[in-house]
Amino acid sequence: MSLLPSSSDPPPSARVAAAVRHAVAAGLLGESSPVAGFVDTDGVRDLVAALHEAFAGVPGVLHTFAAKAASLVPVLRLLATCGMGCEVASPGELRIALDAGFAPSKIVLDSPAKTRDEIRRALALGAALNADNLAEVDRIASLRPSDAVSAIGLRVGPQVGGGSIGAKGPAAPAPRFGVALSDPGARERVIEAFAARPWLTRLHARPGSQGCSPELIAAGIGEVYRLAEDINDRLGRPQITGLGIGGGLPVSVADDTVRPAFAAYVAALRAAVPALFDGRYALVTEFGRSLMAENGFIGALVEHTKDSGGRRIALTHAGAQTATRTVLMPGARPLRVGAFDADGLPKTGPALVQDIAGPCGFAGDVVAHARELPELRAGDYVVLYDTGAGCFSTPWACGSLPRPAVYGFSAAAGAGQDGPTVRFAPVRDAQSLDSIAAESGLAHVEALLQLDA
Repeated sequence: MSLLPSSSDPPPSARVAAAVRHAVAAGLLGESSPVAGFVDTDGVRDLVAALHEAFAGVPGVLHTFAAKAASLVPVLRLLATCGMGCEVASPGELRIALDAGFAPSKIVLDSPAKTRDEIRRALALGAALNADNLAEVDRIASLRPSDAVSAIGLRVGPQVGGGSIGAKGPAAPAPRFGVALSDPGARERVIEAFAARPWLTRLHARPGSQGCSPELIAAGIGEVYRLAEDINDRLGRPQITGLGIGGGLPVSVADDTVRPAFAAYVAALRAAVPALFDGRYALVTEFGRSLMAENGFIGALVEHTKDSGGRRIALTHAGAQTATRTVLMPGARPLRVGAFDADGLPKTGPALVQDIAGPCGFAGDVVAHARELPELRAGDYVVLYDTGAGCFSTPWACGSLPRPAVYGFSAAAGAGQDGPTVRFAPVRDAQSLDSIAAESGLAHVEALLQLDA
């Protein structure tokens, strides 16, 4: 039986439109709540099901969710109940993964700069961990108790190319993460490390990222597979039993009809590395943005519009604090924008070239440049699509702007005359001004004055 969604379910665009209208009617978006994030739980379930179906029949696969993509406990809890594990890269992410209900055996710690305390904590829990470099392998060895049950691996960087966003590609010629396999002597040093540490049983890589094709990702994984084969052959024993093959599938930023093609990705892997799926190696994936980006949006009130330098500008409450990478790297992370009226209904009318700017106090705080949209006016709303990963879930505290509220929604529980009905559930409350003051050191307001006493 297929795990994929029914063709009778509302399409993503209809779900978003319904959610905007109902959010405005319910006061989740409005004058007192001018910006909020929304998570499409139906879409999340659909994509997790598609991921599992793509790998159906492959033995020994653990699909982990990269917590950095949506570090919200209720979202992680939803993913845990869908059968996912969790990939974490900080003490905070490890804590919220445990709070969300992930078993330690389904958590993988991949931080590139682990403290000794972080390593001790992961080993005590029995969570898996991957060393970023050979020095960290030595650190783990000094801390690892003889009865440790954690699966331990080494991250390597297969230098097969960085894709269309070279600066961000984990498999670029000078990878920031892992041991760069093509560097002189690196491969031999890796083999020696495994020979000296029988408990080192995994190789891990993450050759994919936005801008990398499935074929390029598969080429990187092929390099890791061949390294595992070489190590096991050299040692004369099957010491490496697991491969972390990462994630990083690109998502669509053009429309909402193209979803991450997990089946196509598996087909590319089968073509590049046919033996990867024969069961000799347990596989660990770590998809994050490809599961969440298209299943979330930001809604923001248009506070004012103005003409400046021959361009119409809509001033909203969604900017660099909620879509940081888009503002700082607009070419690499463009966003689709939707225009909605004061009632939360899609706007119609002649297109006008407009910039969509945010509330942060620097000139570059623009989330969309020169977009043709129906003319926006004060009191309207803009929707930033495809922001379910790395945007409202991990906001930047620029200008002491409060973190926005986040809501989950379901629009698949039946439809009324005006389209799908929508139910909301709170994910994170909007940050209060009291909280901002507390985080800014309010409890120590007089402390610096005492230094002069």
